[in-house]
Amino acid sequence: MKKSEDAFELRPEYDFSIAVRGRFYNPKKISTSIRLDDDIILYFKKKASESKIGYQTLMNMALREYIVGHLK
Repeated sequence: MKKSEDAFELRPEYDFSIAVRGRFYNPKKISTSIRLDDDIILYFKKKASESKIGYQTLMNMALREYIVGHLK
């Protein structure tokens, strides 16, 4: 079987038997819990379904736009 040009083989001396997945992964977002009025959540969920973007992403975008506008 022909190998693809992108395929490669690991050297036998590489030992991943004690590797920890995600050990050096540093997420840029922080998980948090926040209480919001129901109409706020409903607004963003409605906009999210219209735009095919997650409502939390839309909320993050709105907050960022507000902050950037007030930093000037």
